[in-house]
Amino acid sequence: MRPQTLAADALDLADLRERIDGALATFLYNPSSRVPTQGRHASKGHDLDRTLAQYVLAPGKRIRPLLCLVGWHAAAGGRQGVGEKAALRLAASLELFHAFALIHDDIMDGSESRRGAPSAHRAFAVRHQDRADAEAFGRNLAVLLGDLALVRCDELLHSAGLTEGQYRVVLPLIDTMRSEVVLGQYLDLRAAGSPRGDTGLALRVVRLKTARYTVERPLHLGAVLAGAGARLIEACSAYALPLGEAFQLRDDVLGVFGDPAVTGKPVAEDLRSGKVTVLMALAVRRATRPQARVLRRFVGDPGLDEEGAAAVRRVLEVTGARETVELMISARYEAAVAALERAPFHPGATVALRHIADGVAIRTA
Repeated sequence: MRPQTLAADALDLADLRERIDGALATFLYNPSSRVPTQGRHASKGHDLDRTLAQYVLAPGKRIRPLLCLVGWHAAAGGRQGVGEKAALRLAASLELFHAFALIHDDIMDGSESRRGAPSAHRAFAVRHQDRADAEAFGRNLAVLLGDLALVRCDELLHSAGLTEGQYRVVLPLIDTMRSEVVLGQYLDLRAAGSPRGDTGLALRVVRLKTARYTVERPLHLGAVLAGAGARLIEACSAYALPLGEAFQLRDDVLGVFGDPAVTGKPVAEDLRSGKVTVLMALAVRRATRPQARVLRRFVGDPGLDEEGAAAVRRVLEVTGARETVELMISARYEAAVAALERAPFHPGATVALRHIADGVAIRTA
């Protein structure tokens, strides 16, 4: 993999992140910026709204809204100021949808932490630890917090200032993206538990939950908002799908071999839940009988300790599963870069997308 420094004409990704956070903060802390209603917002100044604002604005990659904005610039051809405010609000709405997905995913997965802090349901449980039902109460409040994130996502989307024609092309894409995420999560939950060697299923989950949701659909949304034609949309997909797969494959490696202080999540969590991953599927397919016994004993065990996790890691190493996944990441990164070099994007967006690709494939968090 060949990291590349940003060229002078590239978009300033740090500036875009600041503008995304600014749009989110303005929206979340200023109810008057939302869709008008017959009365005041009942939740104005409510604790749940403040909690949502703190959750959404916590440090994060902002990869989805960033890609949406870069997709807009890729198709807009440098037409600064023409529809840029609407693109920013559309992009920011994706971060609210992502908050909804993360909060609910953590409840379903029983995750203790997120981004180096307690997950929403754990934070609520600790906040209300004086209650006899603190754990259940925490989960219930987190469900509501996720629901509120989805409500606020739609409010921001429908107050973004898009034209009627833009909504006609954007809303079906958003519906498709949401349906893909739900299906991917369903497949992920259904397959979790005992380790299995179905790499096809693992790759399908990767494509639905990450490749499309994290990279392809955000790029598409920004591009169609700027009036992109079929050729540019196809170029977005040629770049996005392999890069999105590389993103999730890297996540899977970090979920087992990463440093919790850097990744922000317990390193054995994926093993305890028996999460379906290409990494694990390859190990199952290649394992000897003694190695297979180790995987069956420890993977999917909610009480897995560090000694058991270390035993699983050894199997992932000696079967060559980890090495193969690293090669898969490299191959997909190279495919994304090659597609980018052929894409009819504005030059500044092209360089920014190359920089994003480097950050996705070459990372420790």
